[in-house]
Amino acid sequence: MTERHLSVSEVEVIAREAHALQTDKAGRPYVEHLAAVAEGVRVRGGDDGQIAAAWLHDAVEDDALSAQWLADAALPQGVKDIVLALTKRPGEELSSYTARILATPGALLVKEADLAHNADPARLAVLEEATRTRLAAKYAQVRRLLGLVGDESPPDRKNPANPQTH
Repeated sequence: MTERHLSVSEVEVIAREAHALQTDKAGRPYVEHLAAVAEGVRVRGGDDGQIAAAWLHDAVEDDALSAQWLADAALPQGVKDIVLALTKRPGEELSSYTARILATPGALLVKEADLAHNADPARLAVLEEATRTRLAAKYAQVRRLLGLVGDESPPDRKNPANPQTH
């Protein structure tokens, strides 16, 4: 018997509830970031699994949902793998973090959308200059480590299950 997996809409509801009281560095509802990342994955040609992972990409890292919840969730293993790949571990070197993302099918596209929203100049503009400068440098470093330089995405970012990915 095949297990029924949560739909993207069901995952969105869970993520919105889990992050409902959380705000970003600018004091905005954190779910706005999740929605922007999910939309960024969609427009980059991501599949439903990658969109679901986008909704959940910070849930374990931010303790909005537990690692045990994720392990037990009715989600394809690929979605769980992407979420865990994107979950930065305390004290982890950026090189280890980015290597894990690159080694996990589908994770790079989700991280690309996450970085695009995090580094959005309009989003950064409302932060204090020191914070803005620090975060911009961090996001640029992560992009370099992931091979996301310039306007061209690396070929391994493509989703082989979705030929429309560019």
